[in-house]
Amino acid sequence: MKQRVIFSIGALLLLSGLFFFGKTSVEKLPVKETTEPVIADFDIHRAIDSISKILTPSQQISLQKLENGVKRGDVRNQTSGQLTAIADFWKDSAKSLIPYAYYLSEAAKLENSEKNLTFAGQFLLENMRRESRPDLKLWESQTAAGLFEQALKLNPSSDDLKIGLGSCYVYGPGMTGDPQQTMVGIQKLLEVVRKDSNNMKAQMVLGIASVISNQVDKGIERLNKVVNFDPHNLEAVSWLADAYASEGDIANAKKWYEQSKHLVNNPAFSKEVDERIKMLEQK
Repeated sequence: MKQRVIFSIGALLLLSGLFFFGKTSVEKLPVKETTEPVIADFDIHRAIDSISKILTPSQQISLQKLENGVKRGDVRNQTSGQLTAIADFWKDSAKSLIPYAYYLSEAAKLENSEKNLTFAGQFLLENMRRESRPDLKLWESQTAAGLFEQALKLNPSSDDLKIGLGSCYVYGPGMTGDPQQTMVGIQKLLEVVRKDSNNMKAQMVLGIASVISNQVDKGIERLNKVVNFDPHNLEAVSWLADAYASEGDIANAKKWYEQSKHLVNNPAFSKEVDERIKMLEQK
């Protein structure tokens, strides 16, 4: 994949401000390597143990009381309420994302309700899209995909769940340079648009997937459909600008970069976009 500067995720972050626990990052598409990058597995339990060591003494006591009711490795025999209580501790008291996401997902899997599985899956998906660490991004992607798959067993006809599942492959391993996983996501999303071509959620993710898999012409076609339907869709507008830029279509790239500046209305973002436009014009 040839290198591209992507503003789509950065635009969303600037628009929404600090997310959840206050962490921000701008995601870039990877430069294609000569060989597939090897990404180490993320050890969630080791990560939680490490984070637990820096809790305050009072927090450690509170956590130990909660954990006494839940033993790792025997989660399925515990109650989802206990897992939810631990998740709430990590969210409200410790304000730590990784343990919260883990216990939230474990509670949802145990309860096995479509509502909670979907909530946990969407939470992980949204955070994964902003994550810069490849190993953590893949863990979040895989965990979210498992939640969406479990929810789909309860409601196989849900287009939203299919879009969520496909998005996990596109924004997760797809963004870390795995074209095969991108295609898996594309196939999941195509199930939706073949049934309803006007499903703009699916069309947008398919457009993004096409861009990152070097099917830029298809990506432009789909993203144009989305922005024609909703000119205020910032993510679609930003990706469309990048897609045109990668094709050397400076006029259309400038058009949609200017639209993204209008939508974000943030001086720092506008300056970044202006620099990008200047770079295009100098080529």
